[in-house]
Amino acid sequence: MAMFHPPTGFHFLVRFENLNFTYPGIPDVGFQEVSGLDVEFGIEEYSEGGENRFKHKLPNPVSYPNLTLKRGLLIGSQMAKWFKESVEGFQFGTENITVVLLNPEHLPLQAWNFVHAWPVKWSIGAFNAQENNLVIENIEFAYQYYRRIDPSGLI
Repeated sequence: MAMFHPPTGFHFLVRFENLNFTYPGIPDVGFQEVSGLDVEFGIEEYSEGGENRFKHKLPNPVSYPNLTLKRGLLIGSQMAKWFKESVEGFQFGTENITVVLLNPEHLPLQAWNFVHAWPVKWSIGAFNAQENNLVIENIEFAYQYYRRIDPSGLI
């Protein structure tokens, strides 16, 4: 009988579908952490007159948190340029972003596609002269929605 082993969360990649992010000799898409793969229904409570045991709960539209990508700071990266153009030039171009979870053989297990994403926040971690840490940049993206996609056609 085959044993099932849950996938590990450290082997993944991030793809920007229509942007060609390249850094001299290094792809500009390597990240150490991805978060924001959440979805939540809003709930509206309705009190029925004469019914004191409970309130009716009705679904509202779903909400999605921002997609957050973290990595070591890349000086002069194309992603930073994209964010700068959005802030300074008000050119809010949207892109689809795909996060792919990989197995030990580097094959896709599961993928999530974030539709019409655009950068909303870019921050750099604190500098501390008493610690020997990497400078980490955090990039947050707003998007319309995300969906699980079939990973068989990826990579």
